[in-house]
Amino acid sequence: MTDTSTVIQAGGTAPQGLPNTPLYYGGQEHRTDQTLTITNPAKPSEVVGQAAAATRDQALAAVAAAKDAFPAWAALSPTERGARLTEAAGTIMENSEQEAAILSSENGKVVGESTFDLMGLAQRTELAVGLAGEVDAVETLPGPPTEVRISHQPMGVVTIIVPFNWPIAILGASLPYALMAGNTVVVKPPPSCPLATTRAVQRFAEKLPAGVLNVVTGEDAEIGEALVSNEDVAKVCFTGSVGGGKRIMSMAAQSLTNVTLELGGNDGVLILEDAEFTEQGMDLLFMGIFGSTGQVCMNAKRIYVHSSKRDELVAELTRRLEGTRLGPATDPATTMGPFHQRAQLEYVQALVQEAKDSGAEVREFGELPGGEWAEGNFMRPSLVLDPDPSLRVVTEEQFGPTIPIITFDDVEEGIRLVNDTQYGLCNSVWTSDEQTAIEIGSRLQAGYVFHNTHGPALLDQRAPFGGIKQSGIGREMGTIGLRNFQEPHALGLLKA
Repeated sequence: MTDTSTVIQAGGTAPQGLPNTPLYYGGQEHRTDQTLTITNPAKPSEVVGQAAAATRDQALAAVAAAKDAFPAWAALSPTERGARLTEAAGTIMENSEQEAAILSSENGKVVGESTFDLMGLAQRTELAVGLAGEVDAVETLPGPPTEVRISHQPMGVVTIIVPFNWPIAILGASLPYALMAGNTVVVKPPPSCPLATTRAVQRFAEKLPAGVLNVVTGEDAEIGEALVSNEDVAKVCFTGSVGGGKRIMSMAAQSLTNVTLELGGNDGVLILEDAEFTEQGMDLLFMGIFGSTGQVCMNAKRIYVHSSKRDELVAELTRRLEGTRLGPATDPATTMGPFHQRAQLEYVQALVQEAKDSGAEVREFGELPGGEWAEGNFMRPSLVLDPDPSLRVVTEEQFGPTIPIITFDDVEEGIRLVNDTQYGLCNSVWTSDEQTAIEIGSRLQAGYVFHNTHGPALLDQRAPFGGIKQSGIGREMGTIGLRNFQEPHALGLLKA
């Protein structure tokens, strides 16, 4: 379901002072005979903690606990559930400096990003609670002969599987909505980065009735089937790669389990001739490309720029890239951390080398760290200028700190190039004219289109989020996201 570089060991304790997280289900902690050893992407030989590695039976027990808790939780009013969630969300930022440091140590990203990761769950819970009035809303289709009342009911047990890159904030796109809808939940953190997520979920769960929220860590092969193709699981919500999504969908098909899949993206940026490069706009674009070392699903992956704006764009990005400082999250001067996993580093290195070998101009920035950090999963960020559009650095999702820049002269050609992909998560259109943004933005094939920005910083979290084509199925957040965790129910009343 997700890639992993963890090591399973016989049970024990983490080195003194390091996190050692348990399973938490049915309102209790549970230890395991096996553990996951978690290492630092900036220094892979360094252990930063251990997490419980659940057995299949323990995963089944977590689902059973959620199933047992479902009737009472679903019977509460949305207002009552909202009050409990608000109290629970208050735990997320407790000891936030320590929790962000734990997340950075296992993930690799800078501490500031880890702090925002924590904040994401708290903020998205507040938004979900704000939809309490929508949960039990009823639409009436008048008669005679039949008056139909259309309501929405909770589904049951929901499994939520989150990725390594922004695990806690991404959890916030689904968890509070699932709970507000009246469902109970089992969360599976990424096996290569489970520590901070497990701790956050347990703090949250301890404020709720036993079994309403549970967290199970472990290897996919051991517990995946128990959490996905399980007749007691009503829905699976997965964020990750396209390949992982296909495996989840195949597993869920065994029990006809409902799925929401938020998968990969090869987001296109369309910069028109009348675009204005403001300082704020370029800062946002830069972060929307290189934030989290490029390891964000909605980051820009391809830029199509009008030929008249190409040199200015390259100059703006170059100026910002020249300030890149590669290093570990523990160094306050670091602006870009390592890849989370060695395999992804090698994949992106191969894409960039292919571009070089093809004759494309590749400009690289920053210096690789040395000394004790020389073994880390670091890569210099780069611009790939005027590559052949058939190269993999253009056609595939890099998920790393490199971006191809391709020029166009005809707007229709630019639109065609943006849409010429198997993906459809996010795109952006850059123009000084709002009406042009509306007209062209509506033609860009994606679940969400930005105007004069790109990436998480200005994503409106009131709106539904998700992709089309190979980028996924279903939506999260907003009223539509709430409804994705409910079953429509129609009651027909015969009228005389």
